[in-house]
Amino acid sequence: MRVSEVHAAESVAYLNRALAKLQEIWEEIGIPEEQRLQRTNDVHNYIKSLLDLMITEEEDLKKKLIKTIEVGRKEMHTLCRELSLPPFEEETGCTILQLEKNSRTQLDGLIKHKKQRMEDLGILISKDRELCDIMGTTPFSIDKDTVPSLKQLETFRAYVDDLTKEKEQRHEEFISLKQKISQCMDDLERRPETSFEMDVMCEDEEEFFLSTDNISALKILLGQLQESKAEVELRCASYRTQIQELWERLKVPQEERDLVSEHMQNMRKKNVEALQTELQRLQEMKLQSLKSVTESIRAEIALLWEKCFYSQEQCRAFSAYQADEFTEELLELHEAEISKLQSCYECHKELFEGVTKWQSHWTLYLELDKKANDPARFNNRGGNLLKEEKQRADLLKSIPKLEKVLKVEIDMWEQENGTEFLVNGQKFLEYVQEQWENHHNEKEREKLERQLKKSKQIQEDMMFGTAIRTPSKRRVAGSVTPGKIRKMNSASTLSTPTSILGGTLCQSSLQKLPLSASKSLGLRTPGQMKTPRVLERNKENISHLQRNTPSASLRETSRRLNRM
Repeated sequence: MRVSEVHAAESVAYLNRALAKLQEIWEEIGIPEEQRLQRTNDVHNYIKSLLDLMITEEEDLKKKLIKTIEVGRKEMHTLCRELSLPPFEEETGCTILQLEKNSRTQLDGLIKHKKQRMEDLGILISKDRELCDIMGTTPFSIDKDTVPSLKQLETFRAYVDDLTKEKEQRHEEFISLKQKISQCMDDLERRPETSFEMDVMCEDEEEFFLSTDNISALKILLGQLQESKAEVELRCASYRTQIQELWERLKVPQEERDLVSEHMQNMRKKNVEALQTELQRLQEMKLQSLKSVTESIRAEIALLWEKCFYSQEQCRAFSAYQADEFTEELLELHEAEISKLQSCYECHKELFEGVTKWQSHWTLYLELDKKANDPARFNNRGGNLLKEEKQRADLLKSIPKLEKVLKVEIDMWEQENGTEFLVNGQKFLEYVQEQWENHHNEKEREKLERQLKKSKQIQEDMMFGTAIRTPSKRRVAGSVTPGKIRKMNSASTLSTPTSILGGTLCQSSLQKLPLSASKSLGLRTPGQMKTPRVLERNKENISHLQRNTPSASLRETSRRLNRM
C-alpha cells in the first residue's frame, strides 16, 4: 500500500473520530437532535466544499501541467527545426509531472544551445565585418536572424580563420613593403608626397587599409622607388667608373682623390652632386690635356688588344690609333674603342682566361723544352734537373687536356652566339695547331743545324785534324806534358778540366767540343802528320774524352728519364 493511501485511510479514520467526538460533545451539552443534525450538515458541507476546492485546484494543476507539456512540445519542435536537430521523442510510461520536467529540461537545453549558436554567429559576423573593413573584402553570406546550423557555423568559422590568416599575411607583407619603401625614400632623400604615400608612412600601422588594391599599389610604389634607386646607383657607378679612369689617365694626386673618397661609397643626393662636380672638373682637365689622356687610353687599348688576342689586322683596323693630331673627336673615338674592347673582354672573359692559361702553360713548356736541350743544365747540383723534367712531363699531359676543355667551351659559345671565337685573327684550334707546328719545325731546324754543324766539323777534322799547341819556351801555369795525358786517360776522369794534350785547353772549349769531332780527333803538332802508333794512342784518349763530354752526359740522362 502506498504511503498516500495510508494517509488517506488515517484521514478518514480521523474524520470519523472527529464526528464521534462532536456527537459526544453535543450530547454532553444537550444540543437538541435538530441542531445536532444541522451542525453535522455544516461539518459535512464544510469538509465537502474544502475537498471540492482542493480537487478543483489539483485538476487545474493537472490541466496546467498538460498545457505546459504541450507548449513545451511545440517549442521543442520549433527549436529542433531551427537547430536542424532530430525531433524530440518522449519517454513512454511517464507521469505528467515527469513529462513536464523532462520537456522543461529539454527545452532549457535547446534554448541555451540556440542562444550559444546565435552568440557564436554574432561574434563571427562582427569579426568578419571588421576583417572586411580592413581588407576590403565582401562579408560572408549568412542570415544573422536565423539560427545557423552546426555546418554553417563551422564553414563560417573556417572562412573567418582563413580571412584572419590572410589579414596577418597582408599585414606582414605591408610591414615588409613599408620598411623597404622607407629605406628607399631615405636613400633617395625623398619625403612622402601623395596622400597614399603619407598613409603608408603613418605611424599607426594597424589603421592601414589592407586591400588587394592597396597591396598592389604598395608593390608598384616600391618598384618605382627601386627603379629610381637603381638609376641613381647606376649613375653613381658610371660617375665613379669615369672618375676612376680619369684619375688614372690624368695622374691625379692622391690628396685630391681623398677629398672625394667619401662620395665614392655612398649614393645620397649630396654624394651624387659631388660626383657630378668632380666628373665635370676632370672632364675639363681632360680637354686641357688631350694628348696625355689619349696616349693613356692607347696604352689601355694595347693592353686590351693583348688580353683579347687581337690580330695585327684587327689592331690596324682601328686607324685612329696611329693619328698624331690630338683632338676631342680623336679622344671620343679612343673612348668608344676602349668601351667596345672592355665589353668584348667581359663577354669572352672566361674563354680569354682559359686561352691565357693555355698560353702560360705553353710558354713554360717551351722554356723547359729549351732547357732540356741545353748541355749546361747538367752542371746543376741543386736537383732542379729532375724537377724540370717532371714539370715538362706534367705540362705535356695538362696542355692537351686544357685544349680539349677549351674546345668544348668554345664550341658551346659559338653555338650560342652564332659567331666564331678568334685568337690572333684565327680559330683557337688552328692557332694551337700552328703553335705546335712551329715548335716542331723549330726543333727540326735545330736538329738539322746540329747535324750540319756536326758533319762540317767531321769534315774539317778529317781534312786538317785538330791543331794542338805545344808548349814553347815558357809553359803556362797548370799545363801538363803529353806523358801526363796517358796518366789522366788511365784514371778515366776529367774532374778538373785544365790544360791537356800538351796544350792549354780551358773548360769552356772542352764543353763546346762536338761529339762528332771527338771521334776523328787526332794528336799531332803543327806541321807534322800522325803516325799509326800515335793514332792508336790518341784513339784511347779520344774515347776517354767522348765518355765525359756534356753531349754524352745529356744523352745518357735523356735515356734514363725515358726509362723512368
